[in-house]
Amino acid sequence: MRLLFSCSELGLGHVSRIIPLGKRLQNHGHEMFFFSGGKAYDMLQKEFTNVYRCTPISWYENAYGIITSASLVNLFLPLPLFNFETNKLEIKNSNAWETIHRYYDLRENIRGLAPDMLIADGDINALRLAQRWGFPSVYIANMIRPSMGFSAFLNPGERLVERYVKRCSKIIIPDNPPPYTISEYSVGNIDNMGLDGKVEFVGSFVDTSPVEGSKEHIFAPISGPPGTRAKMLKTLLPVLKKIKTKCIVSLGTPGKKTSTKIGNCELHTWLSVKERAECMRNAKFVIFSGGHATCFETVKYAKPSICIPTQPEQLGNAAKLQDLSCSITVKNKKQLEKAVTRMENEHESFDRNVLALNRFSNRYRGLDRAQTIVETLQN
Repeated sequence: MRLLFSCSELGLGHVSRIIPLGKRLQNHGHEMFFFSGGKAYDMLQKEFTNVYRCTPISWYENAYGIITSASLVNLFLPLPLFNFETNKLEIKNSNAWETIHRYYDLRENIRGLAPDMLIADGDINALRLAQRWGFPSVYIANMIRPSMGFSAFLNPGERLVERYVKRCSKIIIPDNPPPYTISEYSVGNIDNMGLDGKVEFVGSFVDTSPVEGSKEHIFAPISGPPGTRAKMLKTLLPVLKKIKTKCIVSLGTPGKKTSTKIGNCELHTWLSVKERAECMRNAKFVIFSGGHATCFETVKYAKPSICIPTQPEQLGNAAKLQDLSCSITVKNKKQLEKAVTRMENEHESFDRNVLALNRFSNRYRGLDRAQTIVETLQN
């Protein structure tokens, strides 16, 4: 089959799912084409041959995280935004401008490629094109109708998006089935949306086979746009540098790796995949923002966590992990201090709960099932 993939750039969780699924399908002899923008495009180019750039769509985000009021204005109007990577003040185009340009970027190529199927991870523009020209489509998502952290003003937009989601051939949720769905509050009530029978919770694309490790340190992997990373570090560092337990912080800044030490806290600009895995494996507990992919990393290594959400999807994931007594959600330095103390004192209880979640998650092989769904839909 000729398969066209298109993924969102709102966080790198989308592309981190597309890459292993794309490799699986490519190894089975399918012809692959990929569309994305920003850093997701760069990552895809390193892994595949037929990769096309398209206009990225992003929220209005600065050092304080996603600014809801500014994001609402930015839906239709351009706004000034300080770029932390270039240290320059720039104008961020409106979401309407980004959406229109992305649509035409996709349209320019999609008809000529004539795919047998389109697979979209978080990209509604691609779904709309597939449905307009009659291509079968699969939607991969861990967010459909979020119930936490989203302004009510966005509800009309959510319902518009759902129109295209409902017309898909299949919707794949790379998460555990209920009641252990980590993205439950972001996916929403499937029955109420009229999606029952079309949605399948296949399990995580992360291999959750148990991996034993020591409990030598606290691990804090920071990720996201520069502003979000700066916000996380401002919350983390004042707390971690004062505690006795060894801490390892990955700043999530790609490029030349440099390291420094502040108190008992090691800071690394970047960790390789292998280094990150080792830090996760040997952690006593993990502090992170609540991104979906990292949630399942903590499940794989059976590590309790403290979540500091910076945007709505992460808030929902953090709330669910807290409901499962596997994590503690915090908002600021004072709450983080209390959470670290509680995690140290009650680590045995948290360990048992996250180990139970690991056992449940390990029943499912998300990549295997997603591959089967894609290959059988065309038959």
